Amino acid sequence: MERLRAARRLLHYSSSKSLFGPRSNPTSAEHPLRRSASGVWYWCPYIADQKGRFGGTFWGPTVGTGLGKTIRIQNRRFGSLAATIQRNPSFSTLNSDDISYFKGVLGEKNVIQDEDWLLSANTDWMRKYNGSSKLLLQPRSTEEVSRVLKYCNSRSLAVVPQGGNTGLVGGSVPVFDEVIINMGSMNNIVSFDEVSGILVCEAGCILENLISFLDNQGFIMPLDLGAKGSCQIGGNVSTNAGGLRLVRYGSLHGNVLGIEVVLANGDVLDMLGTLRKDNTGYDLKHLFIGSEGSLGIITKVSILTPPKLSSVNLAFLACKDYSSCLKLLLEAKRRLGEVLSAFEFLDNQSLDLVLNHLEGVRNPLPPSMHNFYVLIETTGSDESYDKEKLEAFLLRSMEGGLISDGVLAQDINQASSFWRIREGVPEALMKAGAIYKYDLSLPVEKMYNLVEEMRIRLGDSSKVIGYGHLGDGNLHLNISTPQYDDMSVNCRF
Repeated sequence: MERLRAARRLLHYSSSKSLFGPRSNPTSAEHPLRRSASGVWYWCPYIADQKGRFGGTFWGPTVGTGLGKTIRIQNRRFGSLAATIQRNPSFSTLNSDDISYFKGVLGEKNVIQDEDWLLSANTDWMRKYNGSSKLLLQPRSTEEVSRVLKYCNSRSLAVVPQGGNTGLVGGSVPVFDEVIINMGSMNNIVSFDEVSGILVCEAGCILENLISFLDNQGFIMPLDLGAKGSCQIGGNVSTNAGGLRLVRYGSLHGNVLGIEVVLANGDVLDMLGTLRKDNTGYDLKHLFIGSEGSLGIITKVSILTPPKLSSVNLAFLACKDYSSCLKLLLEAKRRLGEVLSAFEFLDNQSLDLVLNHLEGVRNPLPPSMHNFYVLIETTGSDESYDKEKLEAFLLRSMEGGLISDGVLAQDINQASSFWRIREGVPEALMKAGAIYKYDLSLPVEKMYNLVEEMRIRLGDSSKVIGYGHLGDGNLHLNISTPQYDDMSVNCRF
């Protein structure tokens, strides 16, 4: 019944303007825009009308800086149109009464007005997007989140939720002066069932802390990211983060069993189920997984975690061309099957950036020119059998010409150094200059064609690199330039 009531409440909010209405291109002065974590600009999140109804409609991918500056609106054909976005005057500005209310709800120390703190919270990880928020709130419970959102809704105060602020497209920072709701103080583990492996935790838990907790319990998180030291599970779920081991454990749509979420008007939807199989009625949690903050703030998560297996092996391999990488992937799925847990690739430009810009990183292979590199990880329960299986696969692949060279990690330190190369690419790109980042899911056989096409279009003006999760067809396309020049880059798309 609770799920049915939740469905009715959610559908009620769309009675005036559909949650999933037709795409439109609003004029610049009439509509407040926000970046989603995927780079989409949309109507300001969490703010409903006075009856609690949502009015936002997604309307096409863009890139830009906001805050009254010129942004570039791109349609699906990668055409572009310049528009100036201004703050919607229908949204209120903060006053002293608002500050007093928030202090009464959260306590004075959890209402942040310190300029240095706000400077960091207003700036994204890429140092590319900047907001001008004057207030950051740190709720400690679902009830406090509910009271804050209910008040902001009644006052027409725009808000933006923020987790670890590790996103790469500015989705977690304000466009204008939105109130920042930071979830970092909600970082408690609620429960863990050692039989089922089901973890229930608050949204502000840092991913690496969850990984450490589960490791001590003999389990692992099904999600692993390069940003695990800072990112939070609520943000991971809100953006449907994939990570390094999706090929083995699947997406968060399959691993998240339930969530608790607060809607714009302060209503709390309790969908925090802990049953792996639940066939009863609507499964509304899937609306919020990947919704990027456009429907509500996730406050708790229940997630299915797999047992930690004792045997982990990692190989760092070189391939002569992309076709060999694809054939190697096919062979790995066939011959490694149940133990294959990661299949990552990077091109030689990616490796060069890491070696040139990150201290302490070295190429584990002898100096030679290889076009592509692949990391293959296996995870199983029989150390000798798993290692023999991987070694036999590598030998067969080398004899078949799919591998030009390779090395198998001999201990955990060497394995960590291999992963440092793959996970260090974003950091190396930051140190190399300005970056245009694109995270794309494509048919795996055509995935690298986009990198090659962009190199032709951009010529010597930019460095185009490609790396990502080959096992699930996810390409990280990056264009590295000495400085940002939206006009120059976008006109060549």
